[in-house]
Amino acid sequence: MTDFELIVIGGGTANNVAAAAAEHGLETALVEPGPLGGTCLNRGCNPSKILIQAANAVTHVRDAERFHVDANLEGIDWERVVDEMDDLLGEIASDMADRYRNTEGLTLFEERTTFVDERTVELDGQAVTGEKVVVATGSRPTVPPIDGLEAVDYLTSKEVLYLTEPPESLVILGGGYIAVELGYVFDSIGTDVTIIEKNDSLVSREDGAVAATLTEIASDRHDVHTGHLVTAVEEFGDGYRVHAETDDGETLAVDGSDVLVALGRRPNTDALNLEAAGIEVDDRGFIETDDYLETAAQNVWAQGDVAGNALFKHSGDYETRHVIDTVVYDDRRQLDLTAMPHTIFTEPQIAGVGATERELEDDGREYVVGRADYADSAMGRAKKLEDGFVKVLATPDGEILGCHIIGYEASMLIHEAVVAMRTGASVDEVANTIHAHPTLGKVVEAAFRDSSN
Repeated sequence: MTDFELIVIGGGTANNVAAAAAEHGLETALVEPGPLGGTCLNRGCNPSKILIQAANAVTHVRDAERFHVDANLEGIDWERVVDEMDDLLGEIASDMADRYRNTEGLTLFEERTTFVDERTVELDGQAVTGEKVVVATGSRPTVPPIDGLEAVDYLTSKEVLYLTEPPESLVILGGGYIAVELGYVFDSIGTDVTIIEKNDSLVSREDGAVAATLTEIASDRHDVHTGHLVTAVEEFGDGYRVHAETDDGETLAVDGSDVLVALGRRPNTDALNLEAAGIEVDDRGFIETDDYLETAAQNVWAQGDVAGNALFKHSGDYETRHVIDTVVYDDRRQLDLTAMPHTIFTEPQIAGVGATERELEDDGREYVVGRADYADSAMGRAKKLEDGFVKVLATPDGEILGCHIIGYEASMLIHEAVVAMRTGASVDEVANTIHAHPTLGKVVEAAFRDSSN
């Protein structure tokens, strides 16, 4: 006899699975040591975007002179920004926990757990079994074995978001989306920022033209060293010294009051004793799932970061809806993650969906390119947008293969391409759709027109 009809391990996006199950009448356990809301609410999307909005406000004031507006930045109360953010997000997590403690049919276990057998975990000092189990324990920052790093008081994205006093100088290890977003934030509020990245550009997974443009913009903003692999970190003076090296053996030493490790994320699977449950993982530790998000263990599903399909909150939300239908309502259907967009909230923003030009070249696929620059549009000229562009990749007969944007509100503009790809619309269908003038949507239209010529 089982103790629960459903056990959900992880209170991030998957807390919605537990809530739906309880509402549907299933006796449900939600296991989360806290706070509820997961990485996005507490250590990722929500706090970082609040800080980015503050940085944007600073940027807009400093940029006002270009529009012949005399504006002065008299100060930044960063402690208040962070405290207000902490209070807001903490209250959301706390209210969520209170609500679940009082939800009929749902038992909240505010602790960590581990598997002891098939669909059986240890909770409150005893073995607890579920008819069905959903594993959604998320991910955490990767801290690679860099010489001396473990001996210093380094920061990750978890700690740096809650610093009430900005660092005097910050050396960021890594050049991905976390690095460039936080580099922009702290540079904007007066921190001396240096980014060290092993690849030849920042955000190297982006389309090459986008990555090159962002690297140039970031290099004008603060120190950027691409093509350098970090080899060691040591205490130096009142701060730290970071050593890096190129493939040719050229060495670099950078000093900073603080060091931020932004070198990717790893799944939270290593402490779950998954072998006891018959759950298999790949060589990176992500749980292997089928097209229905079911694991190798019967009646055990995995979703979100631990499943490794796409480490985005929006993909986690989509998977949550899928798991609710499959696990709670027995509406079994395959997962469809086509046309998965992503965004980076630096300045300017970056957004993309589908294949990059490099990926198409590696696959030997035939393709055409369409491009339109913000500066050639009426709204782009009005806003004095100099660097932004929309790039479209398509087959010669008009199938959309990818769309990549860098520029103002890229995170909004990308969704036209996402809907087109998701629904099978062609390049010509987007190009021949009437776009309101003089919106930035005209840049998207122009890029699709360029790719259809």
